[in-house]
Amino acid sequence: MKAVLIREHGGLDTLRLEEVPTPRPGPGEVRVRVRAVALNNLDVWARSGPPGGRPVYPWGRFPLPAITGGDVAGVVDEAGPGVSGVAVGSRVVVNPILSCGRCEWCAAGEQSMCREYRIYGEHVPGGMAEFTVVPAQNLLALPDGVSFEHAAAAPVCFTTAWRMLVTVGGLQTGEDVLVVGASGGVGTAAVAIGKLAGARVFALVNGRAKTAKAQGMGAIAIDRAEVPIFSERVRELTTSGVHLAADPVGAPTWRETIRSLRPGGRMVICGASGGERPDIDIREIYQRHRKILGAPMGNVRDFLTVMALVFRRALVPVVHAVVPLAQVREAHRIFEAREHFGKIVLTP
Repeated sequence: MKAVLIREHGGLDTLRLEEVPTPRPGPGEVRVRVRAVALNNLDVWARSGPPGGRPVYPWGRFPLPAITGGDVAGVVDEAGPGVSGVAVGSRVVVNPILSCGRCEWCAAGEQSMCREYRIYGEHVPGGMAEFTVVPAQNLLALPDGVSFEHAAAAPVCFTTAWRMLVTVGGLQTGEDVLVVGASGGVGTAAVAIGKLAGARVFALVNGRAKTAKAQGMGAIAIDRAEVPIFSERVRELTTSGVHLAADPVGAPTWRETIRSLRPGGRMVICGASGGERPDIDIREIYQRHRKILGAPMGNVRDFLTVMALVFRRALVPVVHAVVPLAQVREAHRIFEAREHFGKIVLTP
């Protein structure tokens, strides 16, 4: 089969579509013919390597060679030994959450807190290929009315955004929510979820084109290129600041995001795509009764909830572009240059 195999860190020229052995499913596994796979920060970091020579992940460097791709939709191609109830030819989307299923956290339904927590496409080979192997229990049936491209655009980002805003952030109808980095996959998902929850959504983006697109989603857009001290603009629009702020960017925005919170406001974080070491004044947190809450990609319940909403089209993933897997370098270029609004989906 053909797969994007990352053998070394570096620029776009390190991305190669290679012929590799087609995997066979083991006990309890199925092989899926990939019809669509969406790009995430992980895919770019795995290729580019640690910024500044620092490890990207808390546990060390990303092991190579690797096939990334955590957002996958496709068709069941073969079932391994012991698999029942999964028919060859079934349309499916992959749940990227992997855990032991035995510990206290798994028993409580909090798989992302499991000591053996892993992510498909990060800790095990993913779907940047024509075929991929996944545990049968990680398959979700894909209705005929939902395209492979839209299904693949949802799992990682919508599960993460739901975890941030609803499960952890406790967003309520009528509250004000600020979405930082609102043009990315998690950001556009957060805007959509915020609107669905009945909140007033403020979307921080960069540039007039993205401002217009965020407004088209029903958000009050703030162009960071024109308003670098965006907390002042947020307070002008809300009087006292937002109830909830979602910030997946990190160091470049943390200080202003915290200042955008009203007294007692909550800030939820899921990543640090712009840098992991913010320079902040902790007095701006405790003196104003603000809270900072960690919310990495959610649990299976979060995943099932958002996918049901996507299947009903109550949530619609924003797809910036659909490109052939053979054009993976162009997909990475668009993503790395931050030209996209929403998800970039590749099709083998």
